Formats: sequence, structure tokens, C-alpha cells
Amino acid sequence: MKPVQYHRITDIGDPYFRQMHELMQRVFPPEEVLEYELWAEPLQDPGIRVFVAVLNGEVVGATEYRYYEDLQVAMTDFTIIGRDGLGIGPFLARRRMADLRSVVAACGGKFFGMFAEIYNPQLAGKLEFGGVNAMNSFVRREVLAHLGYRKLDTDYVHPSWHNDGEAVHGLDLCFMPIADEEQASVPASLVWSFLERYYAVLPQKPDAWYRMVENLKQRENVALLPI
Repeated sequence: MKPVQYHRITDIGDPYFRQMHELMQRVFPPEEVLEYELWAEPLQDPGIRVFVAVLNGEVVGATEYRYYEDLQVAMTDFTIIGRDGLGIGPFLARRRMADLRSVVAACGGKFFGMFAEIYNPQLAGKLEFGGVNAMNSFVRREVLAHLGYRKLDTDYVHPSWHNDGEAVHGLDLCFMPIADEEQASVPASLVWSFLERYYAVLPQKPDAWYRMVENLKQRENVALLPI
């Protein structure tokens, strides 16, 4: 068996992009998947890093992330494991972190930590993720916990990627400290600044999202809790 390749996608014309998009549609709920054609512009953004794990010509995993130099934080947009038992999760986590550190070094910045959204199965109810056990919400939360993520102490909602103004509930916003693994909280200003930047691409945002952001603007810090 050939070794797994870590391949970056920068164009929807990349032959591996269609495989990745089909994989996303199999494992994620519809409101979490951006339409095929709408990927064209984001993929050309040098700050958005989309990689796939390729094994024998097949996309068996994928991850998207970005680093905000001014905020000194990263965001894990998604991590997808397409097949169990191949070690795709650890492979993606290691290669992603190595790539992120190279990005931070190239711009002479610092790396304060990384955000990630994760479904809370106790809030979202039963969720199916394409029959891939590693994508089960309970499993993914345990993995994030082992990586060092903790959930932010705030009720979380995010806009649907359908850009229809609908609110998506049942998730937690998490943060993995890098600079100080023992830190107990993060500045609320960092959280709301990040959210406004990250979701600026969606003009149609629900009232619940705006209320959440305004609530954060009234706070000084947001505690980090166990997942």
C-alpha cells in the first residue's frame, strides 16, 4: 500500500476536489456543506488551507483551516475521516499542525490557539455521519478533548452555510490553547472578534447569532470548560 499523501486543493478543477465534496456530503448534515460552485472563490484565498488525505488515488479524509495573523489564532473549519482503521485522524492532525506552524513562522507571528466547532450530541439529538464511526459526535468530542480543546462557556449558535439566515444549534465552540496549555479562559474580545471575521462571508445571519455576539461584547473573559 502506498503512503497517504497530504495534498492541498486550491481550485475546484482539482480532480480530488469533487471527491472531497462528495465525502463532505456523505458525512455532514446538508446545512454544514457549502455548495460545490461556491467553493471556487474561497479555494483561491491563500489564507484558507484545504488539504485532503489521498490513499491509492482515493480521498479518504480532508481538513480545512486558516490562521488569522492579527488575532494570532487559527480555526479548524472541518476534519473529515472517510474510512475507519487507517489512522487518517492522527495523520491529518499531525500534518495540519506542522503546516500551521510553518504558516505562523513564515509571517513572523505567534500562535495563541485554535478554535473549532463540535456537535454536542446531547443538544443536537441523533446525528448520522455517513456510517463512519470515527465521525460520531461522541468520538469526535473525545478526540478533541485529548488534543487539548475545551469548550467556551457560552451558548453557541452559528449561521447556516446555506446563507438563508437560519440558526444552527446543537454545537459548542471550542478552543485549544497553544501558548499556555493551562489557561483557564480567553478574552471575550478575542472570541467575538474571531466570530465576526469568520462569518463575515455570510451576509444572512440569524438574530440569535447577533444576540450571542452582543452578549460576548458585554463580557471580559470566557471560561474554558471540559468538553
